[in-house]
Amino acid sequence: MATLSHDMTLDILRCLSVNDLLRFKCVSKFWCSWIEDPYFIKLHLSYSLKTNTNRSLVVRYCKYQFLSVNYDSPKTTRSLKQPLSEQKKYIQILGSCNGLLAVEDDDGRILLWNPSTRKYQVLPSTEIEFPSPPIRCSRSTYYGFGYDPVSDDYKLVRIVQLLGAKDEYFHSEAKVYSLRSNSWRRIKDFCFYFISYRQLGFLANNVLHLLAFKTPESSKKDLVGFDLRSEEFSLVELPDFCLDENIYFDVKAMGGYLCLSATYWELGDIVADVWIMKEYGVKESWVKLMSSTYPDLLLCSPSEVPLAFSKNGDKVLFHFKLNRDRRDSLVWYDLGSKRVEEVGIRGVPIVYDVDLYVESLVPLNLKPPRVRKKRTST
Repeated sequence: MATLSHDMTLDILRCLSVNDLLRFKCVSKFWCSWIEDPYFIKLHLSYSLKTNTNRSLVVRYCKYQFLSVNYDSPKTTRSLKQPLSEQKKYIQILGSCNGLLAVEDDDGRILLWNPSTRKYQVLPSTEIEFPSPPIRCSRSTYYGFGYDPVSDDYKLVRIVQLLGAKDEYFHSEAKVYSLRSNSWRRIKDFCFYFISYRQLGFLANNVLHLLAFKTPESSKKDLVGFDLRSEEFSLVELPDFCLDENIYFDVKAMGGYLCLSATYWELGDIVADVWIMKEYGVKESWVKLMSSTYPDLLLCSPSEVPLAFSKNGDKVLFHFKLNRDRRDSLVWYDLGSKRVEEVGIRGVPIVYDVDLYVESLVPLNLKPPRVRKKRTST
């Protein structure tokens, strides 16, 4: 009987789920070495991202319990074991990228966690290097997590700001953690002011983003990007309507695009628009994805933006905090019919947080790909 070539075997394996691949490592030493090869890990991840497969939601409820929810079949769930031995530690997700989650517990420990492989790594601690202020100040912290394709490295950005009550004191410190070197280093300071005491970055085009003010007194929000490749800050232009003080807007990332939600009154109705930037960095490429006055989409925080597109791109998944019932809800919005369908998740209470991630084999000990050798049989 003919046997499959090495490349044909990899083409088949790249289409499988992480759970299947972890089981198949026991088939033979050859298969184990193939599946653990950095080249195959990238091949599998690339296939998942291009085909919108192996996508999951990680749901956190009761502050410390986690659930993985199949993206295309939300009724298929599995419990996730916390990355720490203390099973009742409060954990917050700081960011998600290529199957890795950056998380922080209530002791201030930061970890990188791959829920699919159940591996994690505690990051080394890093102190704030500026001295204690002479006056009472408010402290704000920003975290952003993403991948730098130039250095093939995963980076976590932390920015800490201290601001005096009357703006008489201001200090900012920015640091980057590198998974490849497992160390923190200081980078150029951030010259904008945070809009809240704690912000989490959102990733698009290998750039981390956040909304900030140019001055403490400013009411105009600017979108600031941090390029993980060059490690430089820059402004990203928003649509002109964002200058209208009667429009409430927020920006996140969805499907690799920057995504903006805008809420405003029009002829006695509350209108919710969603825009996406089709070509990164080009102001004229902001296009309206949808506009709705549906009650189911409006009885919620106006800051919510979509989580993701469906596999074929005809629906958008929203996570809402419904004010009327004081509960969380996941809904699909059909872009064609404009219909709303609520998604029920089995075994989850009415209040929860949710993040999107792709199941992957990405390790926490980054190694360069080995030189590939052709094999003629398994």
